[in-house]
Amino acid sequence: MQGTRILLIIGGGIAAYKSLDLIRRLKERGAAVTPVLTRAAEEFVTPLSVSALAGEKAYRDLFDLTDEAEMGHIQLSRVADLVVVAPATADLMAKMAQGLAGDLASTLLLATDTPVLIAPAMNVRMWDHAATQRNAMTLKDDGIGFVGPNEGDMACGEFGPGRMAEPLEIVAAVETALGDKVLSGKRILVTSGPTHEPIDPVRYIANRSSGSQGSAIARALMGLGAEVVFVTGPADAARPLGADIVEVQTAREMLDAAIAALPADAAICAAAVADWHVVGASDHKLKKTKDGTPALKFGENPDILKTLSSHASRPGLVVGFAAETDDVIKNATAKRNRKGCDWIVANDVSPETGIMGGSENAVTLISDDGADSWPRMSKVDVARRLAARIAESLTK
Repeated sequence: MQGTRILLIIGGGIAAYKSLDLIRRLKERGAAVTPVLTRAAEEFVTPLSVSALAGEKAYRDLFDLTDEAEMGHIQLSRVADLVVVAPATADLMAKMAQGLAGDLASTLLLATDTPVLIAPAMNVRMWDHAATQRNAMTLKDDGIGFVGPNEGDMACGEFGPGRMAEPLEIVAAVETALGDKVLSGKRILVTSGPTHEPIDPVRYIANRSSGSQGSAIARALMGLGAEVVFVTGPADAARPLGADIVEVQTAREMLDAAIAALPADAAICAAAVADWHVVGASDHKLKKTKDGTPALKFGENPDILKTLSSHASRPGLVVGFAAETDDVIKNATAKRNRKGCDWIVANDVSPETGIMGGSENAVTLISDDGADSWPRMSKVDVARRLAARIAESLTK
């Protein structure tokens, strides 16, 4: 951590006392720590103690004219290599998830373009509450890193998840977040989302893909230093900030954009591309007539994964996705052989799994090494695990 700068935001909770030890541990490893306290945090630790340990001024007030003259708050949020929120209370997480900026801490978090790592800490019932879980998922989808919470005894006398991670656990997470950008200099193509194949100007064929898995993969790869070209259909998921984003509608447009992105070191085809398009789509809205239902003729869409796998400028690593509803591994293995790609990430998208369009995924990575089934986890965690495997493959 030598020479790195950490912006440490301390939320208001009993776990704030651990932030004092966290500051000491970070400085032992050579990091400079700039502390920011919420009003509630001052009920648990004093600005003087925080400032004395950090060896720097503790920032507190959004409307402090002296601070603004010395260093603008926006600048304060951007000179750091990493923003750490410890403890991250339920209130602070809610503000982050909703984009509120009513005090110094939340304003800095909204204004920063620096990676953010949070260490949640709260009562077990607050952590388990549906609202907090929604906020946590939103933050993970936005690319916010999490460490903890741990399970154990609470200051309130209850037991369960909600304890802030210990300072050394947070230090380890900080070291990981600040780790070498192993994919620096690598250019990676990621396709994501559904495609919309028009029937007429107001109707189209599509699927339930939200694009969240593709967005998460792009963020994870960028977190490892990769340059990402992100070709996306009309997905609901937020686009990954910092990627070269190419918006498309149809499978044909996606193929053209993917080929235009070559050469690339790897191609991750996470898009749920429609297999068919309507031949001779109408240029005006189709109306009900006495002749009954209009007849639609379907044509096969281009095979993006197969095309990239056999292209003259083929990326060194081509990864496809297989969304199956039965015989997942068998069908995905056959697809890998048929498409000529290196890996297939297979998953079961049967309606009862809730995976298609949901926040979690359970995948099996199929490669020359066989089938490696991963446990069900958030799509963000799937993305991070896959990005690590991609990095391992590209840096051999």
